[in-house]
Amino acid sequence: MDEKKLIQACIAEDKTAQRFLYEQFSPKMYFLCLRYAKSEAEAQDILQDGFIKVFDKLSSFRFKGSFEGWIRRIMVNTALNYIRKKSHQEEVIGLEDYQDQVVSSKAISKLSEQELLKLIQQLPDGYRMVFNLYVIEGYSHKEIAEKLAISANTSRSQLAKSRKWMQAELLKLKTSKHV
Repeated sequence: MDEKKLIQACIAEDKTAQRFLYEQFSPKMYFLCLRYAKSEAEAQDILQDGFIKVFDKLSSFRFKGSFEGWIRRIMVNTALNYIRKKSHQEEVIGLEDYQDQVVSSKAISKLSEQELLKLIQQLPDGYRMVFNLYVIEGYSHKEIAEKLAISANTSRSQLAKSRKWMQAELLKLKTSKHV
């Protein structure tokens, strides 16, 4: 079934087509959700909420651009809204105590995908959102500022702090693993 027919069948509430669409896109979208969530349970909640929105908004897809990209935007926005609702208090970390040491690319390359994902999940919410949007999704600081209702300078600051935090954590891993 081609993409257009699949989408039309889903809009017509064809359960087989809906299941097929979910099964086709859920693995990639789940991994995206894992990067924003702090746990697998949160990622599953975000994925579920995201697919509810996908099916609710399916009739607004205009077949311009990538359908997967359209779903991805919904999932990112769902993740951001989930985190925003969940964390109303500001997380503060004493980054000034971290030393500015450089972590070799060799240390990073020895990390497994799971270790890197766990590291991203450990980032404080604000840092994690900006890190994912900038580094992985490719949004500009201006776009991030609009999405998160912050200034572009705050986005830059959060990215710098997230990188500094991750660098400190990688140094801890390096020390514990003797990489």
